[in-house]
Amino acid sequence: MPGSAPAVTAEAPAAPQADTAPAAPRADAAPAPAAAPWAAVGKPAPHESARLHVLGQADYTDDIAEVRGTLHAALGLSARAHARILAIDLSRVRASRGVTAVYTASDIPGTNDCGPIIHDDPILADGLVQYVGQPVFIVVADSHDNARRAARLAEVDYEELPAILTPQAARAAQSYVLPPMRLQRGDAQAAFERAPHRVKGELYVGGQEQFYLEGQIAYAIPQENQGMLVQCSTQHPSEMQHVVAHALGLHSHHVTVECRRMGGGFGGKESQSALWSAAAAVAASLLRRPVKLRADRDDDMLVTGKRHCFHYEYEVGHDDDGRIVAARVDMVSRAGYSADLSGPVATRAVCHFDNAYYLSDVDIRAACGKTNTQSNTAFRGFGGPQGAIAMEYVLDEIARNLGRDALDVRKLNFYGRKGEGRDVTPYGQVIVDNVIHELVDELEAGSDYRACRAAIEAYNRASPVLKKGLALTPVKFGIAFNVTHLNQAGALVHVYVDGSILVNHGGTEMGQGVNTKIMQVVAHELGVDLARVRVTATRTDKVANTSATAASTGADLNGKAAQDAAYQIRQRLAAFAARQYGGDPDGVRFAADTVSVAGHEIPFGDLVAKAYLARVQLWSDGFYATPGLSWDPKTMTGNPFSYFAYGAAVAEVVVDTLTGEWKLTRADALYDAGRSLNPALDIGQVEGAFIQGMGWLTTEELRWNGAGKLTTHAPSTYKIPGVSDCPEDFRVRLFDNANVEDSIHRSKAVGEPPLLLPFSVFFAIRDAISSVGGHRVDPPLQAPATCEAILDAVAAVQAAGAPVRAA
Repeated sequence: MPGSAPAVTAEAPAAPQADTAPAAPRADAAPAPAAAPWAAVGKPAPHESARLHVLGQADYTDDIAEVRGTLHAALGLSARAHARILAIDLSRVRASRGVTAVYTASDIPGTNDCGPIIHDDPILADGLVQYVGQPVFIVVADSHDNARRAARLAEVDYEELPAILTPQAARAAQSYVLPPMRLQRGDAQAAFERAPHRVKGELYVGGQEQFYLEGQIAYAIPQENQGMLVQCSTQHPSEMQHVVAHALGLHSHHVTVECRRMGGGFGGKESQSALWSAAAAVAASLLRRPVKLRADRDDDMLVTGKRHCFHYEYEVGHDDDGRIVAARVDMVSRAGYSADLSGPVATRAVCHFDNAYYLSDVDIRAACGKTNTQSNTAFRGFGGPQGAIAMEYVLDEIARNLGRDALDVRKLNFYGRKGEGRDVTPYGQVIVDNVIHELVDELEAGSDYRACRAAIEAYNRASPVLKKGLALTPVKFGIAFNVTHLNQAGALVHVYVDGSILVNHGGTEMGQGVNTKIMQVVAHELGVDLARVRVTATRTDKVANTSATAASTGADLNGKAAQDAAYQIRQRLAAFAARQYGGDPDGVRFAADTVSVAGHEIPFGDLVAKAYLARVQLWSDGFYATPGLSWDPKTMTGNPFSYFAYGAAVAEVVVDTLTGEWKLTRADALYDAGRSLNPALDIGQVEGAFIQGMGWLTTEELRWNGAGKLTTHAPSTYKIPGVSDCPEDFRVRLFDNANVEDSIHRSKAVGEPPLLLPFSVFFAIRDAISSVGGHRVDPPLQAPATCEAILDAVAAVQAAGAPVRAA
């Protein structure tokens, strides 16, 4: 906010004292709320569309009433992982029932590309196919079913080429979509030479399908004067606008993209909605008729990218107590055939390898393996989980080798408390908000960790087949896009003559509740009841040049922008009220749907009506850019994050060592959401992230056959967690802590960080398997820890027999 703004404030409760005093507000910050019993933020308001969801009245893209003359499209997909197309016969496709047109790459009016960063991702393959499922042509027909049937009738002659399918094979072939990256601090080699002990090994962590309830979909409707309206399920309307404009050979102002809501996104609709939007728009533009392209679930999973799987080679030196003195890791991801967002994902993995631990001397390498598979993309956590789990795996191994409880080794390696030092990350950012010690201590006590550990040891001694395991793992997660310029947002706030308020912002609603939080922010800023505020569909012709709703920044960025817009309107109303009723604008108060000025109490709606007659501007735009961010990609140093969110979880599991089956019997999670804007939504996000992350690490296994075809491309072959997988005893709480940074009402992001909490489940399973060998053998458990993987690890522990000691 402008530093010269008068101190006109919406009233709010006094904020509880944090453990450490918050940093002084920046010069551009709005005045802090005054203490009072009224507030619209910090309350567990229901999701703004919850009632519509329950009643089936919430409109998604496929529910939009179709314009007369609408046609339906489907994509013809490659049957080879890597091949040249020698010839393609589409005559049977064109002759199929209901088909209107068939288009290939040569028919695209503009640029045949939908890559978000590097232009290596064609909308339609042109002579070369690089994975099974790559789109080769578009079929347009009178119905969805007719288009899909016709798409299967193409006759293609391929010249097969060698295919690379795994990250390990990509490393061996030096096949990368981008140059490998490296972050070094200190002298890792010298530190290794001084280290009394070393652990060394490999780890593989699989990918994950986003599995949103609503699949990829775009509905393109031609407009006058070359215009194109694209209604689609996307986390990034501005990116879709750019891609469609380029594909059509037009300017951005010709294209409007709209998204009211998504049935889930999880990163899968950040960049990869571009293919579907562009294909629908190209067909609509060529035919001058509306075209809808809705992906069948199997096609969606075959075509689109997923969470990157990672392969790690690691070596860590530590002292007699388990304190890390040197760390080296070489990570390679399965990027797929094109770059997509693999570079930023790898960067975030590098920046989260430390998780909650101080590393003095490190050598971190990361590479994005080019493989003949789907081009992998954003997924909740965006590389952060893949980076952090490697360090947790190492610490688990160190503790077992030393015969210590893993929690004690983890706590020994935490970043230092305030004033202790050990507070600078490997990439050079000073940590000023560390609460991991206090948070973990609170969770350890509240979960009865030590008593549970003793009870589990007694249980395992008496149980030869069923084994229990326990683990407590922490989370430190940086919040911001690691590309600095993306940390900006805009919003529009309109106050109508009847006192109702309409808000439009650049964020997209995918079920996470960002619209609800922004409604609360605006209601709070103007001192009105939440029922007065409504949020409309995200549209590129309302707020321009927006960033994706990703990196857990949706509420942070767009909430600040909406607050800025509402603040300007409040200033104007306060000045008007002071002119009408006397007094100082600084003394005007907005609260509980009433404006108080010079002894007068005026209903908000009445003041608005009078202000309109006096020609006071009752709408405003708002803007926010996160301050203090920097990043040098060459040195991999800077301040890439605005702040850190913290959390920890305890998981207790029981494993059947004869079948590999397991069950999560109890989970305790404590998450730092700062001063939560909406505790109900935030707790729901933590619960959902926990189960989703647990699925990634236990049941959700992606498999490709030898020909490079994804064989787990439907619910029948890909196992996401169900209700029965949730623990009967599931305790989730929010940690009492105010953000030291000037975030929106001192809240913290809650989208991605909680996905790391179920690390505790994976390591509890590993702990249970370890008990088979008396905790003397490191179980070689890989992720996902499917029943088969668990049985393999149990067999390996049983076969090893001899204890593993620190080298």
